[in-house]
Amino acid sequence: MSLITRESKDKYEEELRYLTLTARKEVAQKIKDAREQGDLSENAEYDAAKEEQGKIESRIVELEELLKNAEVVDVEVVNGKVTKVSFGCTVVVTDLETKEDIEFKIVGASEASTLDGKISNESPIGVALMGAKKGETVEVECPAGVIQYKVKSISVQK
Repeated sequence: MSLITRESKDKYEEELRYLTLTARKEVAQKIKDAREQGDLSENAEYDAAKEEQGKIESRIVELEELLKNAEVVDVEVVNGKVTKVSFGCTVVVTDLETKEDIEFKIVGASEASTLDGKISNESPIGVALMGAKKGETVEVECPAGVIQYKVKSISVQK
């Protein structure tokens, strides 16, 4: 079972709908058109369409499996506010050494993307931040040593 945000579930479902309802039909038409050109043994358009079909079908299976085994976790909100760092929330922390502010969104492992500021709840930083409240300092054990972050803000971004 993997944890995902509601936002990601919606995104995956939309991609699955597109692939099953639109992309499948488009690639089937490409294959049909390529077949009508004659000899398939030297038909690059046919080969390309079949390869595209394989990628589409593979992604459909991947998305169906992901959605079947996913548990959507919603952010804990009390009186309209996020009171502690939890799955799906966005947290701004201050690195106490560099004084730099960093923004993270806490997501499941399948959604994590450091380039997009999305970190896994299972990562060392994610584990350290989970449950922390605004103003608290957390320590993260890294190969380079211990990094301390102070929680500056916690929010839900829709």
